[in-house]
Amino acid sequence: MNNQNMSQFNSVLEKGPMRKLVIVGILVVILFILKPWVQIGAGERGIVLNFGAVQDKVLSEGIHFKIPIVQTIEIMDVKIQKVTTDAASSSSDLQDVDMSVALNYHVIPEDANLVYQTIGVQFKERIIDPAIQEVMKAVSARYTAEELITKRPAVSSEMREALTTRLLESKIAVDAFSIINFSFSQTFTDAIEAKQTAEQNALKAKRDLDRIKVEAEQTIAAATAEAEALRLQKMNISPDLIELRKIEANLKAIEKWNGILPEVTGAGAIPFIGVGEAAKKN
Repeated sequence: MNNQNMSQFNSVLEKGPMRKLVIVGILVVILFILKPWVQIGAGERGIVLNFGAVQDKVLSEGIHFKIPIVQTIEIMDVKIQKVTTDAASSSSDLQDVDMSVALNYHVIPEDANLVYQTIGVQFKERIIDPAIQEVMKAVSARYTAEELITKRPAVSSEMREALTTRLLESKIAVDAFSIINFSFSQTFTDAIEAKQTAEQNALKAKRDLDRIKVEAEQTIAAATAEAEALRLQKMNISPDLIELRKIEANLKAIEKWNGILPEVTGAGAIPFIGVGEAAKKN
């Protein structure tokens, strides 16, 4: 810039309105360069560092001012996060167990500065994963392979309590824990299936036996009732009743007779030979 241009610029600055605009523009540029504010988003916290030293104050959501050059703000996510982990362990009866679990956790917001100071932002790799591995192995070693299946809610609850206690020391809260899957060796799986089949067959045999017993009891009851009926009928039979039944039978025979005499009668009687034919001729 030559002397003539310099003098023109100085003359412009000497004018009141233009001078104010230039000063304002310079201040705006300086503000954007230094950026003395920070915005904390939803589910985040700001860690205040004075020349790299972590401060006790934790910035919540919103806009906050900072001292340029002196202070820097590190953003930490405190929302609920999910991690899925696989681990190989052994049961108390020395069966190999492969487990897959899911953990929901979050950094305690008011202690975010302590987490940043002691662990950093890589707390999943440094704290979460090792804790899950150790707890899964420790808890599964107290149960047999069969109990891991039959007592799954108790196993899951014990693992969650152990993880909650362990991670709370690092200012990390457990929100949810669940066992996704258990898997065992093929030999143990076949043995479990064989046991289940045997139990089902035994249950079916017991049901069949109960059904047979009921049917037998029903048959005995029916036979007892029939025998009692016959006994009662026998008690009611008398000579007069027998004679009455004979008379009724004779009356029925007479009603059915067509008027034709038999040609031959029973043994010991004189046969009426030809009587039937004589009757026909008459």
